[in-house]
Amino acid sequence: MPLSLTVLGTASPHPRPGRPASGYLLRGGGAEIWVDAGFGTFAELQRHTDPTRLTAIWISHLHADHSADLVAAMYGFAYGGLTLPAPLPVYAPGDCAERLAGFFGRSDTAFLNGVFDFRPLYDGHSVRHWNLTLTARAVVHDVEAYGLRAECQGRVLAYSGDSGPCDALSRLAASADLFLCEADVDTHRGSEPRVHLTPEEAGTYAKGASRLLITHVGPSLTPEGATGRAAVVFGGPTESAREGDTKIV
Repeated sequence: MPLSLTVLGTASPHPRPGRPASGYLLRGGGAEIWVDAGFGTFAELQRHTDPTRLTAIWISHLHADHSADLVAAMYGFAYGGLTLPAPLPVYAPGDCAERLAGFFGRSDTAFLNGVFDFRPLYDGHSVRHWNLTLTARAVVHDVEAYGLRAECQGRVLAYSGDSGPCDALSRLAASADLFLCEADVDTHRGSEPRVHLTPEEAGTYAKGASRLLITHVGPSLTPEGATGRAAVVFGGPTESAREGDTKIV
């Protein structure tokens, strides 16, 4: 199976009609990984695969627009007849289970164990499922956050997650066949913390990659405008991530 990326959602910071928040289906080497679980993405996931076929879930950070549909998945798997063959590995920042349990008004997390197997991410975390290897790199954000490098049979997908400017993005994108990168903000304001990228920064960090796919475009920009600005800096093939599209890496 070639390495492929199906776009489930791209919206920031909230879902819009026909446009869920951040989420992707990564397939390759016999594995199917749900990458980020933003609002509305569990429904979109079901357009493209049976969720009980998932190999794992990988969450870049715990902001709701990247993780809230773990609640929908919990309802589907625990109560909705989507019976998993075994608890599904969830690679995420360390307090993900506590956050999910809190939605149910529970302080313990044991009741989740029949559905999810939570495994904390850290910088350099690497795991192999079949012929697909997932490696996490810490990136700069206002919470614990990670970018992803996925490798399968010589092909490489890199994903920025949500990140401000940082050297980790260049390392993620180096020699990648496709770099999926956020371009959330039009410009940085004064001394405010830089926790997202401008389109120009996305284009700069993508320079080590072969192709650039722009996603997570914020309300001060349009996907078309952000992609055009990133393309000028990147100088290579640049596209907008669009819901329902599948890209062969």
